[in-house]
Amino acid sequence: MSLETVTEHERILQEIESTDTACVGPTLRSVYDDQPNAHKRFMEKLDARIRNHDREIEKMCNFHHQGFVDAITELLKVRADAEKLMVQRTVVGFTLFDLPLCKVTAQTEEVIRCRIQQRNMATTVEKLQLCIPGEMMRSRTGKLMTDMILFLFRYYSALKTMEQLENIYIPRVSQYRFCQIMAETLPKLREEIKEISMSDLKDFLESIRKHSDKIGETAMRQAQQHRTFNRNVLLTFVGFLFKVLTAQDLVDFSPVYRCLHIYTVLGDRETFENYYRKQRKKQARLVLQPQSNMHETVEGYRKYFNQIVGFFVVEDHILHATQGLVTRAFTDELWNMALSKIIAVLRTHSVSPAHTLIPTESDLCCLLTVIALVRDQYNETLLKKWALVFRDIFEQDNYSPIPVENEEEYKSVVSRFPFHDAEIEKQQFPKKLPMSQSVPQIYAQVKEFIYASLKFSESLHRSSTEIDDMLRKSTNLLLTRTLSSCLQNLIKKPHIGLTELVQIIINTTHLEHACKYLEDFITNITNVSPETVHTTRLYGLSTFKDARHAAEGEIYTKLNQKIDEFIQLADYEWGMSESDGRASGYLMDLINFLRSTFQVFTHLPGKVAQTACMSACKHLATSLMQMLLDTELKQISMGAIQQFNLDVMQCELFASSEPVPGFQGDTLQLAFIDLRQLLDLFMVWDWSTYLADYGQPTSKYLRVNPSTALALLEKMKDTSKKNNIFSQFRKNDRDKQKLIETVVKQLRSLVNGMSQHS
Repeated sequence: MSLETVTEHERILQEIESTDTACVGPTLRSVYDDQPNAHKRFMEKLDARIRNHDREIEKMCNFHHQGFVDAITELLKVRADAEKLMVQRTVVGFTLFDLPLCKVTAQTEEVIRCRIQQRNMATTVEKLQLCIPGEMMRSRTGKLMTDMILFLFRYYSALKTMEQLENIYIPRVSQYRFCQIMAETLPKLREEIKEISMSDLKDFLESIRKHSDKIGETAMRQAQQHRTFNRNVLLTFVGFLFKVLTAQDLVDFSPVYRCLHIYTVLGDRETFENYYRKQRKKQARLVLQPQSNMHETVEGYRKYFNQIVGFFVVEDHILHATQGLVTRAFTDELWNMALSKIIAVLRTHSVSPAHTLIPTESDLCCLLTVIALVRDQYNETLLKKWALVFRDIFEQDNYSPIPVENEEEYKSVVSRFPFHDAEIEKQQFPKKLPMSQSVPQIYAQVKEFIYASLKFSESLHRSSTEIDDMLRKSTNLLLTRTLSSCLQNLIKKPHIGLTELVQIIINTTHLEHACKYLEDFITNITNVSPETVHTTRLYGLSTFKDARHAAEGEIYTKLNQKIDEFIQLADYEWGMSESDGRASGYLMDLINFLRSTFQVFTHLPGKVAQTACMSACKHLATSLMQMLLDTELKQISMGAIQQFNLDVMQCELFASSEPVPGFQGDTLQLAFIDLRQLLDLFMVWDWSTYLADYGQPTSKYLRVNPSTALALLEKMKDTSKKNNIFSQFRKNDRDKQKLIETVVKQLRSLVNGMSQHS
């Protein structure tokens, strides 16, 4: 704000203070006619001036109050002077007999005046003595009400003072105007006291609402230190708990006590009780309402139950400390509402245990229901947590065998994961372990999960057999649902290639073998013999077997996708007069890719590599056949057939080279048998044999379908005369053309016959 603006505001304030009320309008208008926001700054200046005048008035009152008291003191001294006047009057009486009549009359009048003055002074002193206590009490009450903080500690004195004023002192001097005004202000002061105390209570309620979780956490910690949780000592423990927690080191209850006392003194206790119970019931509903993301973490449930515990700790203290502000029926109503809400929450979410929510024996059934839900659903939170852990491990894995440079590194790995392989142990360092780094990490995390489940199970004080059963069931859920789901999602990720899939299959094999060690681990920490009748077995076998099957299927899919990518690079010249004499470049690249891929597959267990190799060869043969029979391809020359034959021969050579060991005879070459017989038929032009032996089990071209042969023959017949074999036939031997027409007719007849038969 500029100096000029400040000076202008000072001038306006001085003009308002010195100007008659009727002339203030133009002055105020100048404020609003000024620059924008000037009236706001003027109001701030005016508020400051008002506060300044208030302080001056208060100082003046304080200053003259002392003068008033001093004046009263001086008047009291007049009494002594009055006694002196009485003595002088006696003396004057004796002298009257010696004075003339006129002088006596004058003296009499003087005496009358003195008597009147004496009587007035005596009356004044008497009335002032009556007013002084009331005025002093009014002043004291005003001072107590002036300071808000001081009032909070002296409201008892204020109420007592007002009671004395109203019942004792004001009636004595009720004829005076200032006493009437004082009497009229007392109800307003009482209401102000009630409002201030109620404001203090609202602050208290807001504070305990915000900090109920901390109160509950403290309660939980104290209960944990003295816990003997079982059905027989359940209620004894609860009684001890609330005795421990009624100390006011958890929360300051003085605002409740003050407000209760004020409303009681003022005869309005019922109003306060109804208000307090209504507000606490609202807060109970808020405390029992879980946050939307509460079920995502254990910490969310811990805070939820801490809030509930904190709420009932506060109510239990109020119940025992205030004598009727809340009743046992009221707390039981809140508790029953809490139980039903907690059970509803637990039916849909996962929870952590709370040992302090046990106020009455009649609630034992409901409490056991809560504990059962806790027992059955606590793992849900752990499973979600470990799903994130597994996901991170898989994301960070390099999917390569673990390299170990020396004995120390080797022992470090086998100490975290039960790996034993005699052949690898014989190898010299450096060497590689078959699994990748995620395997020992997953195994360690499964053990951590078992520890977390054990910690929860122990808190329920169940038998060793029950704990063992709970741990095994929890671990089964971790393996068959959480870990299995993570593996399935991992396998489907786009960035997981063939090499990664092979490593995943190897990893799951080792994890499956480690399941028996997990069973031994559970047996060791629970001391329950595995021969126990009800011992639950771990289902890791099915989990990892399913994951392997999914990975194998994904390998076949990705292999076929890679083959399709190479096939798309094919660029045949379908009208070429003769072949190049060597296989196509795209096909040789494809075969080299398959060779290198199947070398990696040799590490796969069982017949996975053989199945993958057979699947790849069949898919390649099918793709090549579809290329020949593509409806978009209208013409094919004999030179193109010869070139295509060279490519198929390379495929057959690859199949016969045993890219994956274990195939018997020519099993792998049979994947290309349909193509081979079709190409041989056209290369040799052996139609007479095909037509003569068609339908015979011993036919040389048994795998050639008439519709396939006809489709390809039609493409060759439609080529131009320049590059068409039929044109050569016409030059050399026109009878062959007639033979071709005859073959086409016979093939069509066979195709039609097949259609009618079908």
